[in-house]
Amino acid sequence: MKIKTPLLFLAILVFISMVVNSCKKDNSGSIQTLFTNGTWQLATVMVFNYVGSSQVGSADTLNTTCDTTQYFTFNSNNTCTYTNFDCITQPKASGTWSLSSDQRFLMADMTCQDTITGSKPSTGKPFAYAQIYNLGQYSMVLQTGDIATYYTSTTKRTIIQYGFVRQSAPSGN
Repeated sequence: MKIKTPLLFLAILVFISMVVNSCKKDNSGSIQTLFTNGTWQLATVMVFNYVGSSQVGSADTLNTTCDTTQYFTFNSNNTCTYTNFDCITQPKASGTWSLSSDQRFLMADMTCQDTITGSKPSTGKPFAYAQIYNLGQYSMVLQTGDIATYYTSTTKRTIIQYGFVRQSAPSGN
């Protein structure tokens, strides 16, 4: 009888573990869900210059006097929009987005106006290939520019880092 009690206890414990583990899990932590669960508002844009892996100088902060709000919205059907890119009041840019197979890179094909060529606006695809540097429920950091994994110690690189904060509800902008 003494042997049956521990075996019965063990069987009940195994049964409870199976029931708990078989419950449906939500997908709230997935990258796709984090992207599409609201609208992202641009908070900062910083430019870093490197030679190899060494940063040269200090980071430049862009858009410090911007008076337009910029929103990046990802939809669950893999479309996306960006409002007022590069602090230029402009039509909402739209396109599609996808993730790399390892879910570390974002590819978005929307075309936005920018001022990279000086005061004359040009067009570009700023998030055609962006590294997901950090992503959580309330913040996201994307890096673009020279984000290649392999570079020599003398390679000059410029990395642009976009910091976003999640808005509680999708914006009407």
